[in-house]
Amino acid sequence: MAVVVDGVSPPWSKEAVVHLLSAHQPCLLKNGLEETETTRASGLPNLRNDSINRVLIESLVESFAIESGREMAGREDGAAAGAMEEGQDSKEVKCESSEDGSSSSSRCHGNDVISVQFMQKILAEILGTYFMIFAGCGAVVVNQSTGGAVTFPGICAVWGLVVTVLVYSVGHISGAHFNPAVTVAFATCGRFRWKQVPSYVVAQVLGSTMASLTLRVVFVGGGRGEHLFFGTTPAGSMAQAAALEFVISFFLMFVVSGVATDNRAIGELAGLAVGATVAVNVLFAGPVTGASMNPARSLGPAMVAGRYGGVWVYVAAPVSGMVCGAWAYNLLRFTDKPLRDIANTASFLRRSSRRS
Repeated sequence: MAVVVDGVSPPWSKEAVVHLLSAHQPCLLKNGLEETETTRASGLPNLRNDSINRVLIESLVESFAIESGREMAGREDGAAAGAMEEGQDSKEVKCESSEDGSSSSSRCHGNDVISVQFMQKILAEILGTYFMIFAGCGAVVVNQSTGGAVTFPGICAVWGLVVTVLVYSVGHISGAHFNPAVTVAFATCGRFRWKQVPSYVVAQVLGSTMASLTLRVVFVGGGRGEHLFFGTTPAGSMAQAAALEFVISFFLMFVVSGVATDNRAIGELAGLAVGATVAVNVLFAGPVTGASMNPARSLGPAMVAGRYGGVWVYVAAPVSGMVCGAWAYNLLRFTDKPLRDIANTASFLRRSSRRS
């Protein structure tokens, strides 16, 4: 049975695949390729699994094209078989998800950034960030204006719940970043294209600013509640705030990388895990720094209110913490498990159905 790679199915035999995999990555085949549900369906496990080095896959595809003597489907201009590598000047023909459906980021091949699909991602980031800031900062300003009716645990619950809901709502569209630091962290790990980072960051800051303007009109407009401020300011020293923001951002990105980018995790529970992490971070860091973890969350209210004191802390610390958290999880991602085990996505729903 032919092996399908990125929708192309030349006459690549299973034996040729096994030979090339053995030559490039022997540790993946140390236990052999046994007949499983995945191999029966496609001839081999999915070659685009996140746990396998993308460079290996691209070299395999190039080798397959050379051995088969056939060009990749749809290439009428005779481009090289390695055109699927990021950074080529070919037209954007496909966008593939590099994470699972909960908080995935998309990797689009080509330089045609302005497309319907990409604009949908930008719109999802704007709306998602808007609703996140409107709900989370709205809980803060309502608590201030009503003398503590929401309570601090209530604010923590609102932040965690709104993140959970939005991850499940638009995670399959844009990746549900809602955070410039998350976008930059994914880009540094090669899970998001750098050329798309500015668009995502602008969309996230725009969504945060729009939500902050809405809250200001509703609660502060007409001279009411001029003292209300739903941004983030350090309660202690700048150094203390920077250290705490770095740690909680590291923690959040570590969890995001684990539950949303590793096929061995239970992907269906990613939204709950990320939302719970946000709630926990706000619960213990909120009284000290406001628990931003998100430059957009701090920049939006700051720009609307014109209060920029200590805002650099909420830009530098979350970005550096997220980058370190993403790379820290990458150190745990590498495994010597056989290919047949890595290729099977850990699915909570699938496991439950098997038990029943």
